[in-house]
Amino acid sequence: MSETLLALAREVGREAAAFVAGRRPVGRVDIASTKSSPTDVVTEIDEACERLIRERIFAVRPDDGFVGEEGNDVVGTTGVDWVVDPIDGTVNFVYGIPTYGVSIAAQQDGEVVAGYVINIASGAEWGSVRGAGAWRYDGDARRMLAAPQPESVAHALVATGFNYIPEIRTTQAAAMATFLPQVRDIRRIGSAALDLCALAEGQYDAYLEQGLKAWDLAAGGLIAAEAGLILSGFDGGPDERMVMAAHPAIAEEYFALVRACGF
Repeated sequence: MSETLLALAREVGREAAAFVAGRRPVGRVDIASTKSSPTDVVTEIDEACERLIRERIFAVRPDDGFVGEEGNDVVGTTGVDWVVDPIDGTVNFVYGIPTYGVSIAAQQDGEVVAGYVINIASGAEWGSVRGAGAWRYDGDARRMLAAPQPESVAHALVATGFNYIPEIRTTQAAAMATFLPQVRDIRRIGSAALDLCALAEGQYDAYLEQGLKAWDLAAGGLIAAEAGLILSGFDGGPDERMVMAAHPAIAEEYFALVRACGF
């Protein structure tokens, strides 16, 4: 069942990525609206891409539920819900920075069981099925991912992102000033889904971000977890308040550091 859901996610995700790439104009993209703040943007292509994904999924599975970043959620009757970010990294997309992707996850009775992410600009693809591992696609072949063990927290390269609400950013900046001297460095690329896939590949050693919604986390979070990483929030599982991720060898120490810094 989960493999079938993943196959549909990949088929639709690849079409959605081609749709976005084919409609992106030269230069900057016009902003259609904003969300949490004037700097948290939405484009008409975001909205059109989500409509395409929803239509394609419902053409195959009309009774499923759907949760998308751009709204118009649908309550299903099958126990399967699709959690979709049509363009994760919209600000990158607007500016032409080639790090933005389509993220599609399938939940079964509230648990993410399949996840697919594709970098629209590069075509790189990742997938995962709960209990079956995570991989990067090479054509139709799967290169299985196992996150490497970092040397230490002090030598960790950490991926992160910042909230678009100014008051929260102020708190995050103060916390980051405490955090940064205690790790190797940070990277702020602008797409949570792609960050989590890169973490699964070993391009980062750890991750932290606040303000992630379900569609930001669902597919990339499963890929990271199935690559052997531990994901956590401040008090239990990862959530909008905080998402932390690290290799088991450093997870306890790393999570304690994040909690102590005042995020």
